[in-house]
Amino acid sequence: MQRPGKGKTPRRHGPKKASNTEKDPVGVYCRIRPLGGEDEECCVEMISSSTIQLHAPDGLKANRNGEYKETQYSFKKVFGINTTQMELFEDVARPLVEDLIHCKNGLLFTYGVTGSGKTFTMTGSPGEGGLLPRSLDMLFNSIGPFQAKRFVFKPDDKNGMEIQGQVDALLERQKRDSQPLVSKTPSSRQKTDPEFADMISSEEACKSDNVDEDCCYSVFVSYIEVYNNYIYDLLEDAPFDPIRPKWLGGGTPVRNNEFIPPQSKILREDQNHNMYVAGCTEVEVKSTEEAFEVFWKGQKKRRIANTQLNRESSRSHSVFTVKLAQAPLDADGDHILQDKNQVNVSQLCLVDLAGSERTSRTRAEGSRLREAGNINQSLMTLRTCMEVLRENQMCGTNRMVPYRDSKVTHLFKNYFDGEGKVRMIVCVNPKADDYDETMLVMRFAEMTQEVEVARPVDRPICGLAAGRRHRNQAFKDELSRRLEDRGGPSNAVDDPALLNRIIESLPAVPPCELVDPADDQTLQRLIEVLEKRHRMRQMMTEQVNKTASTLSSMLQQLDGQLNAKETVLHEQRSKMGEKEKLIINQRTEIERLEKKSKTLEYKIDILQKTTEMYEQDKRSLQQELETREQRLHRELSERRRMEQRMQGMVTDTKHKWEKECERRVNAKQLEMQNKLWVKDEKLKQLKAIVTESGGSGSCPTEHPDKPDRPSRERDRILTQKRSASPSPLPPFPQ
Repeated sequence: MQRPGKGKTPRRHGPKKASNTEKDPVGVYCRIRPLGGEDEECCVEMISSSTIQLHAPDGLKANRNGEYKETQYSFKKVFGINTTQMELFEDVARPLVEDLIHCKNGLLFTYGVTGSGKTFTMTGSPGEGGLLPRSLDMLFNSIGPFQAKRFVFKPDDKNGMEIQGQVDALLERQKRDSQPLVSKTPSSRQKTDPEFADMISSEEACKSDNVDEDCCYSVFVSYIEVYNNYIYDLLEDAPFDPIRPKWLGGGTPVRNNEFIPPQSKILREDQNHNMYVAGCTEVEVKSTEEAFEVFWKGQKKRRIANTQLNRESSRSHSVFTVKLAQAPLDADGDHILQDKNQVNVSQLCLVDLAGSERTSRTRAEGSRLREAGNINQSLMTLRTCMEVLRENQMCGTNRMVPYRDSKVTHLFKNYFDGEGKVRMIVCVNPKADDYDETMLVMRFAEMTQEVEVARPVDRPICGLAAGRRHRNQAFKDELSRRLEDRGGPSNAVDDPALLNRIIESLPAVPPCELVDPADDQTLQRLIEVLEKRHRMRQMMTEQVNKTASTLSSMLQQLDGQLNAKETVLHEQRSKMGEKEKLIINQRTEIERLEKKSKTLEYKIDILQKTTEMYEQDKRSLQQELETREQRLHRELSERRRMEQRMQGMVTDTKHKWEKECERRVNAKQLEMQNKLWVKDEKLKQLKAIVTESGGSGSCPTEHPDKPDRPSRERDRILTQKRSASPSPLPPFPQ
């Protein structure tokens, strides 16, 4: 299959204005959100797949003829209330992701009144992922196997990209890995943060089949917001102020330092006259989950507020930029070309504009009033730019487009000047209260469709032959298979010691030192060994050449089969195109006949949706009631278990005290018995001494050389007394 842009003049990231004359109108789509309540009056009716009709609500006055005015507006496509997020992505965002992979820029933004579903369309909710997570999922599913390692591509801080060598990239990775990981583990994230796995189911995953496999890719994301016409980086880590302490009411410092308020960024123009945000944080991501985690990190910093019209109203314009850097592989298909001029950078900007609102309805005051004024002013500047562009294109005038009057229009001026496709989704709330604002939105959308943007040209990578990565991988697999068949390792191609093992397999060179001039055997042995090594080398060279020729013929056959399959596929696609045209004609006829039926079905859908919403509220209330009952039962059971536990502790303590008292009484009794026994023994000994002394009639002092017996008896009694005395009692446990 032919690669995009093959054979055309190369075009790098950010060239000057395209010189081609082919132009395409801005693609404007309309999405209608369901009504919030059953009693609300509907003022928007879907006539066909590309037309809607606005009905004036009953509360408004009739026009001069005494009849209510009904206005129809046409779009590229209209999505009703039953449209899923997947259907919207397939028609609107998928072509932009395809262009991003093919080195083309794209701009997609949502526009509408406050509360019309812009943020839901762009971000989505768990189970209903919006355009942003689906675009990231498709991008990484397409380029996943062909991504370069981290830090191979590096932003040059001037809206460009440069390539680092393998050594520099390895040092950068080691430096990043040596740093302490903060807030990178799943446990460090808040439990309220949605994960990407909850946004899109595995059945809805999609990918692009037209990816250039001879390139290496890397994805960088950035996230900014335009608040009060100032640009702030949502991914920038807030630094600490080491001097000023943070004070609360009462004059007590809370900590030694505080977060420095974020500083606004400025817009600059690079060497190719493209606008970019200077100093904006660009994070390299390698998976959809990592990119969505970075997005949610910035989403938590975005400014939202509770207003009369929307509980979580966006107070700023957010811009999430996905930048794709790609560079070709060398002729061998093994490494990236170390040439900055061969790097192509394309980007897709996903913009969630803040909703326009009237202060008379929101009753905004103070900072909310200022925010609303800046939002309306920036949206008015966008309308003015579209009007001037349309006037210059239709009337041939050369008026200056006021891009610089607003940061939003100044940032995206290159897209309207021909640096990528522009797509807009107009979100509409069909309730009657928004009728006046919806009319203004419809007029702006109708006018925007008449603005034409220059079609971007293809950006080929280089003139190297296609299929380099596949041929290199096939050669490695074949060589590994042959070495494995011979008993070698299966990964011998990637083994850096392969050459040493091949050299060691050759016959060893014998010692060639000549001692005797008449020695002819040493040189003869050396000549024989060298000839044998030469023959083995020739055999190995012939075998390698034979293998290379075999692989070359196999690759040629594969190329021929691929070309034949591409031809058949092209024929099948042409046939399918003809059939699709017939089907489209038939569908148009059917839509014309079923116009009234669809109108009634739409009203029925509104009633069914309202009924489902009430049923969901009922189920949620029932679940909440059941949850509270279960919590009450758990608390009661926990209280009963606590009472039983306390009773058991009291009983155990009582038994312990009784045992300790009994032990002390027994010890005291034993001590008293021992003392009584000692006294009895003393009395017996004294009695015996007295009796013996009286019977002998002699004095113990008559024999000074012999120790007297009473002394020995007294010593024995004292020894028995010491041995019979009880040990001290242990202290009573507290």
